[in-house]
Amino acid sequence: MTPTRRRILIAPVGALIPAAAPAAGLTMRELAPCPDRPNCVSSQAVAAGHRVAPLAFGGEPTAAQARLAAAIEALPRSRIVEQSPGWIAAEFRSWLFGFVDEAQFVLDTREGVFHVRSAARTGYWDLGVNRQRVEALRAALSVR
Repeated sequence: MTPTRRRILIAPVGALIPAAAPAAGLTMRELAPCPDRPNCVSSQAVAAGHRVAPLAFGGEPTAAQARLAAAIEALPRSRIVEQSPGWIAAEFRSWLFGFVDEAQFVLDTREGVFHVRSAARTGYWDLGVNRQRVEALRAALSVR
């Protein structure tokens, strides 16, 4: 009899966590409501714990979207996964474990704002990271 060789597969920690479906905040180019967990903020939320002000912009909407896209890409570990006129979807990875947060931005030309939803894909609490990220983007847009 010959000994059986066993192969051991070593996978990165992130590979052991099942991937959630991308763009969970997207419903026909509208922002989905936040789940009943404190890891999501939205400018369209009714609940105070999830509510965040939309991102105001001045000037031409196309130029404002370009400024927002640049501000998103300037954040560490960020990437735009989809963009079309009036719409941006982005992902942000945490530094240590690589957890993914996702954000969607919808242009509202009547109000002169981008409505935003930013949420953790997994887990329960995000330590306020999504709210802080939205506020960082607001600050980046206001200095331009």
